[in-house]
Amino acid sequence: MITVKSFEFNYFSVNTYILHDETGEAVLIDCGCFRREEELELSNYIIANKLTVKHLLCTHLHLDHIFGNEFVNRTYGLKPLAHKADAEMLPSPQEQAKLFGLQDRLQSIPVEKYIVGNEIIKFGNSELTALLVPGHSPGSLAFYNKKDGFAITGDAIFSGSIGRTDLWGGNQEVLIAAIKDKILSLPDETILYPGHGPKTNVIEESLSNPFL
Repeated sequence: MITVKSFEFNYFSVNTYILHDETGEAVLIDCGCFRREEELELSNYIIANKLTVKHLLCTHLHLDHIFGNEFVNRTYGLKPLAHKADAEMLPSPQEQAKLFGLQDRLQSIPVEKYIVGNEIIKFGNSELTALLVPGHSPGSLAFYNKKDGFAITGDAIFSGSIGRTDLWGGNQEVLIAAIKDKILSLPDETILYPGHGPKTNVIEESLSNPFL
């Protein structure tokens, strides 16, 4: 069974997730740690649970979700995995950082490998299926585990809301269609862990999300 541990990091209150199973192998998703104390919180959890981090996954490449990539690269020797559309169509992390006056606080780590829709990502005895859910960004991904019934959804969908679509390459019509096709089509009891805010589930969003 996969343990899903969440952390809330940086000025944008991003949910960073570390997933691990009984083997001790783990994946990091959307590493947003920005301050030194946030890096320590994450690394202390990894040490305390004797984890080996195998992959650094990105639901998308907006600034707030990648602040910690340099730390992960420096500490664990990993480079991010993300969808090609985000890597090619979004402004560089430095360009995004300039908008917030944070360009001196960010060291960009290039994507090592592109993830494609329906790709299987393995760690330990577990696996995640990458679901392409564009609209918040051109290459937004969700990571779904069928066995344990959950998905890490990034900024596609939130509890009672959906991701903003006024940033680079955003499209509300595309996003809503992708959510309905890729996320709301999952089993009703599937837990959804979003990029910001509390967790939710498929049936709750199907019945009550005002945007859907």
